[in-house]
Amino acid sequence: MNKPATKQIEVQIMGQSYLLACPEGGESALLDAVERVDTAMCRIRDAGKVKARDRIAVLASLNLAFELSQKEAEFQASSFAQTETAPAHEPGPFDQDPLDPQTQARVEELMRRLDQTLDKDGRLI
Repeated sequence: MNKPATKQIEVQIMGQSYLLACPEGGESALLDAVERVDTAMCRIRDAGKVKARDRIAVLASLNLAFELSQKEAEFQASSFAQTETAPAHEPGPFDQDPLDPQTQARVEELMRRLDQTLDKDGRLI
């Protein structure tokens, strides 16, 4: 079975070089992801509250994962609203649904693993 062709791309994240493998044709998507990660990490670093690169990376990852989760929830809500025959209710600030049990369990497991990993420096949150 043939493996998809890959190439290596050198990128900069928070001033540090990384050599990343990239599938042919995926350069644009990879560079977009690198830009998002770099922006998220630099924003946390520039806020001045966190200095350690690994903590900055963890916080940026959590922020990006949370944003993705929210976009997925918005997409699911809009898909559901399109299937309803009644007019859609415009969501207000108090209309947020709690996380479904599977997502809540994933978040709790991630937080537990982060706490274990970062325990020597204290709790993340």
